[in-house]
Amino acid sequence: MRLRDHVVVVTGASSGIGRATAEAFARKGCAVVLAARREEALRAAAEECGRHRGARTLVVPTDVSDVKAVEDLARRTVEEFGRIDVWVNNAAVNAFGRFEDVPLEDFRKVLDVNVMGCVYGARAALPVMREQGSGTLVNVSSIVGAVAQPYSHPYGMSKHAVRALGSGLRQQLRVEGVQGIDVCTVLPATIDTPHFQHAANHTGHKVVAMPPVYTPERVAKAVVELVRRPRREVVVGPAGRALVRQSRMAPALAERAMARQTDRTHLDHDEDAPATHGALHVPAPGEGAVHGGWGGRRRTALRRAALATALAGAAVTAGRRLSRA
Repeated sequence: MRLRDHVVVVTGASSGIGRATAEAFARKGCAVVLAARREEALRAAAEECGRHRGARTLVVPTDVSDVKAVEDLARRTVEEFGRIDVWVNNAAVNAFGRFEDVPLEDFRKVLDVNVMGCVYGARAALPVMREQGSGTLVNVSSIVGAVAQPYSHPYGMSKHAVRALGSGLRQQLRVEGVQGIDVCTVLPATIDTPHFQHAANHTGHKVVAMPPVYTPERVAKAVVELVRRPRREVVVGPAGRALVRQSRMAPALAERAMARQTDRTHLDHDEDAPATHGALHVPAPGEGAVHGGWGGRRRTALRRAALATALAGAAVTAGRRLSRA
């Protein structure tokens, strides 16, 4: 499918995966509508998008937990561009802490943004897509939507819900005989974004990105590919795919592995951190960023180099064995 001139709405476009996704669609010649709470960051992201083939952009400051704001986002998109070809429900927040320690206001905010934000987005986009007879809805879940983890209970709950929403919508469209509209779900592994710096933290320790860490561009590429070739679900990152497979074959083992990995590597037990609501209730200031400084690009390069070295070594060994035969 050619994507040029498609109209794409991306929520959570001020940073991280959303910003990388907006830029990826802009490079394909799409008109991109950028939505998030931070207007300054959206303007900066739109400027970056405009540098790619002069992509048309529309900035719409939006709190996705506000149904009226999301309805306005869809209305303004149609007024400006006449249609909605792709809607990416990406906006998400997180709150870390023991279940009993996360304030209920933070718990509720995570569910409002991550779950109801997707609900509002789907309810705003699908009627437009039904009327025009085509469209793609992409919901960004997470591997914790397949295997939950300790210390981020509201986030895990929300990502399971996002995955269930996608499944339910696909089934509804099927039984209604609707063709031309696809609903896809993306489950990224740990991604190098500012997500962890923006999260609420009630653990008493610094939250860090749990390795292995992948680049947001990798997720953006997966989203673009889903629009070109729709699939039910796609997991981004080899470690994530391995974990999801393990959860299907040996769920108890997968839970134990996730618990151990999260406790050991998601929290820096050597560095204390004061309790904070992060950017849950008030957006972070500044122009935003795609990357969070967790070394996703560097680590990906190192993994590829290690793989290339291993493959080269295996080829040499195989060659020697063949020469001896």
